[in-house]
Amino acid sequence: MSSTSTAIEWTDATWNPVTGCSKVSEGCRNCYAAALAPRLAAMGKDGYTDLPWTKKNAPLNVHMHADRLDAPLRWAKPRKIFVNSMSDLFHELVPFGFVDRVFAVMALAPRHTFQVLTKRPERMADYFDPGELPERELAILGAAKEFVGKGAPHEGKGLTEHLRDRDSILPLPNAWLGTSVEDGRAVERIDHLRRAPAAVRFLSCEPLIGPLDGLDLEGVHWVIVGGESGRGHRPIEAQWVRDIRTQTGAAGAAFFFKQWGGAKPKAGGRELDGRTYDEMPKARVAARDSLPAAL
Repeated sequence: MSSTSTAIEWTDATWNPVTGCSKVSEGCRNCYAAALAPRLAAMGKDGYTDLPWTKKNAPLNVHMHADRLDAPLRWAKPRKIFVNSMSDLFHELVPFGFVDRVFAVMALAPRHTFQVLTKRPERMADYFDPGELPERELAILGAAKEFVGKGAPHEGKGLTEHLRDRDSILPLPNAWLGTSVEDGRAVERIDHLRRAPAAVRFLSCEPLIGPLDGLDLEGVHWVIVGGESGRGHRPIEAQWVRDIRTQTGAAGAAFFFKQWGGAKPKAGGRELDGRTYDEMPKARVAARDSLPAAL
């Protein structure tokens, strides 16, 4: 499962250079990935165990897969790629040096759009600490040059034009950064998300398990909403979804309604008040001039 097509409505493919995770909030209670991992382990799939996704078990469950890193460089057709559908790129056991390599692959594949979703936006914000951003960019550039030096496929001669010609490489024009906000207890994650430089910042309000009133969506470009599915799924209320739709529209952000959920993901359909919502955001990259000469 290093890469695969997917039935997730808001993306085209998944890419899992990291597998395994640990649960951090109520939104994780019925995590599909945690339920799927033991089955994959039983099938002999690399990087999975049958251990519960607890903090105690995380050292045995969380794995980095260097051999999977260059997969998107080999995909010729442009696609939207959900990064680590079976993990969290910003899990505390994933070193920033490995995250640098993931971003290097994104930088070398501008034909793709990479969607990074985390429940640990505070660690993502730390990764993009403004005081260390020039060094972060140099680390990403160094990792990109290493991939190119080893013969990884890429666009153009040497490093890509968009790396050589920009004063800075962050935010990457093709990297969307998001966080999960399942109920009012998770709203503080949005403040951490705002600290990360991104072409698109997005929220995944899935599984939506409570109302989200008074959302501060400044700097957020896209909001995905969905109900929980599977055994033990918790109910979603239509008014919760309508309230988020209203707030998203008032903020000028795109609204995507993924599903009502139920025993099966598609059981309740996707229509809200007689229509489907498949809005997608537009990338917005602000120029910066803090990158030291690196190439």
